[in-house]
Amino acid sequence: MKLPALDRLDVASKRVLLRADFNVPLADGLVTDDMRIRAALPTIETLLERGAAVVCCSHLGRPKGKVVPSLSMAPVADRLGQLLGRKVRSTDEPAGPPAKLEGLGRGDVALLENLRFDSREESNDDAFAAELARLCDCYVNDAFGAVHRAHASVAALAGMLPHAAGLLLEKEVRVLSKLLEGADPPFVLILGGAKVSDKIGVVRNFIDRADSILIGGAMANTFLKASGQDLGKSRVEDDRLEEVSETLRLAEASSTEIILPSDLVAGDDFAADTHAKTAAVSDFPKDAMALDIGPVTCDRFTKHIRGAGTILWNGPMGVFEWDQFGQGTLAVARGVAQSRALTVVGGGDSAAALAKYGLTDEVSHLSTGGGASLEFLEGKELPGLEALKED
Repeated sequence: MKLPALDRLDVASKRVLLRADFNVPLADGLVTDDMRIRAALPTIETLLERGAAVVCCSHLGRPKGKVVPSLSMAPVADRLGQLLGRKVRSTDEPAGPPAKLEGLGRGDVALLENLRFDSREESNDDAFAAELARLCDCYVNDAFGAVHRAHASVAALAGMLPHAAGLLLEKEVRVLSKLLEGADPPFVLILGGAKVSDKIGVVRNFIDRADSILIGGAMANTFLKASGQDLGKSRVEDDRLEEVSETLRLAEASSTEIILPSDLVAGDDFAADTHAKTAAVSDFPKDAMALDIGPVTCDRFTKHIRGAGTILWNGPMGVFEWDQFGQGTLAVARGVAQSRALTVVGGGDSAAALAKYGLTDEVSHLSTGGGASLEFLEGKELPGLEALKED
């Protein structure tokens, strides 16, 4: 996919509307994790160095078209200003108003109020996009985490102004595209998390692309049940069993090996202090539920990870927030961090696991897009990218 490059956009003495992904967690009016804000800094700083005034915009949470004071962008503006070392002007409306930006010139930065305070953002309304467009001279999309949404600031707006992809967006597309075409073998895909429904499309798209697909977390339960295993009280998506069975048949006829857990760490109940016990999949207790992969599975997964040339990891192996059910996720995180392969990690829970174990800086690329990265890896067309791409 060819996207218009940032360095080809004339921004000197112009106002640039930067669609960023500042959908960050807040507590007591403060940003508690600024990873996504930091990820946008290279683009913002490049635009400022080239003589632009930058007007940032983003969504935050799900206010559903209503003004929700606890989801105001004001704390984000404060944190962005701290990171940039300069004052960031904030507005009290998603589209300005223009008077709030009077006098904004070269080297200045502003942040619009939460775009989703206006219901027209999520309906991809042309009139709302036009109100945003009138604030600036050109448009840059750096919000990879939002490109799978057909929203006004992501899709409709791009056609109204000279536009380009930001540095973060360009990097995300470049790295993830390499996984789809041209990954160095052996290519190991590691998937976990709660839902098969979130990632079955990725599994199917990587059959014949990946050499092996390691599946853990609760999504492995559905694969195991489809393989004829009884996992007691474990979470299973019964409505996905037929699709999973078909996927397993496709893998058997391909060059890709799907590797499922052979042992699991079980708990009597879904609670941090429940009694933990390790059980073979073939002899799983009927009164227990799977909450992590077991030590034998950890060793098998780690062996595949050590021999990989390319690794993509999305989703934890268990309830890693509870230490007694976090050993599988820790083993995978350490294996990925120690690998000399190209290592790409996506998804909020995987990023949180890396942070918990102090391994965030040990991977090649930590994607800022959760749903966007999964849809990209499924091979879907993403509205924000389609709006930007060159013919």
